[in-house]
Amino acid sequence: MEGTRIGFGLTGSFCTIPMIFKEIENLCMMGASVMPIVSYHVNSMDTRFGTAEDTKARLKEITGHDVISTIDGAEPIGPNQLLDLMIVAPCTGNTLAKMANGITDTPVLMAVKSHLRNDRPVLLCIASNDSLGVNAKNIGMLLGRKNIYFVPFGQDGIAVKHCSMQSKFSLLPSAALAALSRTQLQPLLLSAGECLKGE
Repeated sequence: MEGTRIGFGLTGSFCTIPMIFKEIENLCMMGASVMPIVSYHVNSMDTRFGTAEDTKARLKEITGHDVISTIDGAEPIGPNQLLDLMIVAPCTGNTLAKMANGITDTPVLMAVKSHLRNDRPVLLCIASNDSLGVNAKNIGMLLGRKNIYFVPFGQDGIAVKHCSMQSKFSLLPSAALAALSRTQLQPLLLSAGECLKGE
């Protein structure tokens, strides 16, 4: 990872963002230069999991870079070839659906679109309560799309959230290395609850 330039987009699965900080730290410790990018919701919403300002302050502390929080701030990523890899973690169902259908209306989605123009990899780390519901078709569309890779995922709450799936966050660095080599980390599908073990 030494010298690898990574864009790291966070979207509004607020309950998982505190766990994602650890993986950003891991990427930085592996020598990557990480550029943080946040969706409009992450940029502005305070929740019981933390305030927007605290989230952005933590991202800057970990990465040493200012947080990109606007579409026009993310747009130069492609023309200036700023990244080797773009990661979206957590990647919500809303973001999945928009990405699958070519909608670019948040800074994170613009970062993805702008980066893909350079024929470079994007890694998605999903956290969505409707992954096996209405969003299943969008995951399927993205699985078949060039340059899109996933952190392996599985059902994370079969007793109460039958359609929910989440990537195993601790696999993010390994999945990033695989994506940089244009390879999907396997196995892609984890057994029920496996995505939560060791997190």
